[in-house]
Amino acid sequence: MPSLRCLQLVDRGLIRLAGADARPFLQGLISNDLDLLRPNSALYAALLTPQGKYLFDFLLYDRGNHVLVDAERERLNDLIRRLTLYRLRSQVTIEDVSDALTVLAVYDRKPIPTSVLDHPAAVVDPRLPDLGLRVVLPHDEVDGFVAAHDLERAERPDYDRLRISLGVPDGSRDLVVERSLLLESGFEELHGVSFTKGCFVGQELTARTKHRALVKKRLLPVRVDGALPALGTPVTRGGRDAGEIRSGTGNLALALLRLDQLADGAEPLVAADAVLIPAPPPWLPMAALAARRPD
Repeated sequence: MPSLRCLQLVDRGLIRLAGADARPFLQGLISNDLDLLRPNSALYAALLTPQGKYLFDFLLYDRGNHVLVDAERERLNDLIRRLTLYRLRSQVTIEDVSDALTVLAVYDRKPIPTSVLDHPAAVVDPRLPDLGLRVVLPHDEVDGFVAAHDLERAERPDYDRLRISLGVPDGSRDLVVERSLLLESGFEELHGVSFTKGCFVGQELTARTKHRALVKKRLLPVRVDGALPALGTPVTRGGRDAGEIRSGTGNLALALLRLDQLADGAEPLVAADAVLIPAPPPWLPMAALAARRPD
């Protein structure tokens, strides 16, 4: 039987939020309901502009007296700056702990052995169980964890292939800062937004997009017949705008596609010299791919 795979996500950083107001502070900002976050679990969420456009997405971990935020390392300082602006008089400390802790993705075998699941630092990925586990460890404990559980060290393209095939975005590689909408990017189905928690930054547009059926595009996996187009390459169908390529690896990519162009299948989707074949993930209801008009 092949070994369970493990990838150290060196592109991820970690922020520690502590203090008496840490949880209510986050609850008023993020797209998901922090009351759902429990020990031995994780929560997927985003921080939006007041106009409801994407700024950051991240995973949250309950650590008892503090919350860890697992986010893009290159943009971590920007996230800390944004959180600090909102802090005002809240009793919250915001600290970059990336030099002390690292994030691992553990995936591949189904079911994952109990010995790994029971590790105190391991949680099931809250977006999709098929993504496996997230494990947050001190840097100097990674080698011991890998050896103790007989894990196979994976390369990044292997994990990206899994992620893309499942239709899961990877931060600003797939979501355009200050432009993307959560519901175009699968956040509802990937358990990253709550419509019952009450107000959060950008909540009004997000709720209106859902309840008035205003989703006109979808971030979808596509199989690529030809050379993999670069990120940002326009997608066309019969010369008409049909979307844009986002992240990709090998013969797979994510593309933000217009739903009205998906409905018109007379001509192929094209990006640069490649033909694209949409491959919607099983978690996405087919009804979500129908272009709809608001009431």
